[in-house]
Amino acid sequence: MPTTPPVLAVVGPTASGKSRLAIELARRLGGELVNADAMQVYRGMDIGTAKTPPEERGGVPHHLLDVLDVREDASVAWYQTAAAETLAAIGRRGNVPVLAGGSGLYLRSVLDVLDFPATDPDVRARWEAIGAEEGPGLLHERLVRLDPAAAERIGSRNTRRLVRALEVIELTGRPYTATLPQYAYARPALQVALGVPREVLVERIAARAARMFAEGLVEETARLRAAGLEAGVTASRAVGYAQALAVLDGELDVAAAIEATAIATRQVARRQTGWFGRDPRIVWLDGQAGLETQVEEALAAWAALTAPAPSARPRTLDA
Repeated sequence: MPTTPPVLAVVGPTASGKSRLAIELARRLGGELVNADAMQVYRGMDIGTAKTPPEERGGVPHHLLDVLDVREDASVAWYQTAAAETLAAIGRRGNVPVLAGGSGLYLRSVLDVLDFPATDPDVRARWEAIGAEEGPGLLHERLVRLDPAAAERIGSRNTRRLVRALEVIELTGRPYTATLPQYAYARPALQVALGVPREVLVERIAARAARMFAEGLVEETARLRAAGLEAGVTASRAVGYAQALAVLDGELDVAAAIEATAIATRQVARRQTGWFGRDPRIVWLDGQAGLETQVEEALAAWAALTAPAPSARPRTLDA
């Protein structure tokens, strides 16, 4: 049995219904689910990341959930290594790996040929200091001069990604976009995504934000704060938790925090839609169709990928 089996990935924007579809596909295929959500790797971050409760996982094994403490920083390079080991183990068991999540670089680090440029803590710290002192706008202006395509893709507000782009340019002497992955699979793979009209997605996101706070997101955040949430750079920035921290600090009331969470989540969904929309390999399914219809269409595409190649017919000689 190969250690790098074909991978089925259920991708797309938040609140599109990925988890439910991925679990059902894994159940039908005898597969195991591998999380590809950058925040669901953290223990205790359950409500705010919409983590599927164990009793709703249909008996499907889940991997790379709850593997980091909130004080630890996750990275794409870390995830790439951890996911590769997980896929190999699933392959040795003869099962189908089903990736599920909306963290685009995490997914591409597993599916595509992707090498990460080196990092330098001193260079990064210098750019972070500039960003802290003068704001992300100045970082963006500098990136516009050095790599306009990267500046357009990242935008002017994402300080973390702006810092990383400028760090890579300084270390490699090449545009940041030259280091980004191409659409080339490293292993046989199928990506499916659920397409949902924007207005429907907005309604789902609003309902999810309200539900999270009703189900105890503020209390969950208080427990995580006691466990060191704010000591972790990655976890503390998660949408929902930042707003819940503001409630705990008296800076927002719950209604304002719900609205702020919905707005931030819509921004995430817009970026995800753009990211996955640029990938021509993704098979888009109707996100408003019934689960059975979605499953049947995904399984048909999977069967086409995994069907054995027809054997060549032997040549015959005329008498």
